Amino acid sequence: MHNIHTEHEHKHNEHCGHTAVQHEGHVDYLHEGHLHHLHEGHYDEHVIEVSEQHPDTCAPVQCECKHDTCGDEKVPHGDHFDYLCNGELHHPHGDHCDRHGSVQVR
Repeated sequence: MHNIHTEHEHKHNEHCGHTAVQHEGHVDYLHEGHLHHLHEGHYDEHVIEVSEQHPDTCAPVQCECKHDTCGDEKVPHGDHFDYLCNGELHHPHGDHCDRHGSVQVR
């Protein structure tokens, strides 16, 4: 079963301007807080699963960003959003950010 992103006219590719990330053996594109994956003529909504590689824990990291205003892209992770900050998933938590793993940006 997959979650289809409806009414999506933009065609993602390596030249479309959206950030491409390696995810579970394929490439997804970050677009307005969504991970899009082309599948049989439509786009599926993907989420980076909570795992050992991408935990959902309090793991403070030194981060100077104010993620609601810095321009870092939102990435769906588990049941929340993280921000893509220099190849890492950062989750604002109180007065710091938690590191929720890294992703390979292509």
